[in-house]
Amino acid sequence: MTGLSSTGQAVGMEDVPDPQVPERARRRTYTAKYKRDILTEYDSLDRQGRGALLRREKLYTSLVSSWRDQRDKGVLAALARPAGAPPASTAEKDAARLRKENLRLSGELDTARQVIAIQGKLSALLDQLSTNSSDKNTEK
Repeated sequence: MTGLSSTGQAVGMEDVPDPQVPERARRRTYTAKYKRDILTEYDSLDRQGRGALLRREKLYTSLVSSWRDQRDKGVLAALARPAGAPPASTAEKDAARLRKENLRLSGELDTARQVIAIQGKLSALLDQLSTNSSDKNTEK
């Protein structure tokens, strides 16, 4: 049994979301094929059939009207095309591959130059140490 606390809030009630109400409304999206199919079916029906179709699909007449306008303007054909950039040509792919390889090789060259510089410094240091140690041995 639930009651009210001194603050007026329900006691014993859990925060259970209502299954009939979505947590957050989501905008519906429709594919070009779905729009085309609905328009074809809608145009072939009488007035009562159109109303039944709209209720069944949970659509509004204004939405169907805008789809019809889009169809008349050719937008549905454009929507059916895949989105994104057109596929790259082989020359563009080769150029991108070569740029990537060039960056990799430039990095390897920089690393090799640094290694050579360090090896030169190490060699000079070892020569200096060997010279100093041989000088100390001759002094004794």
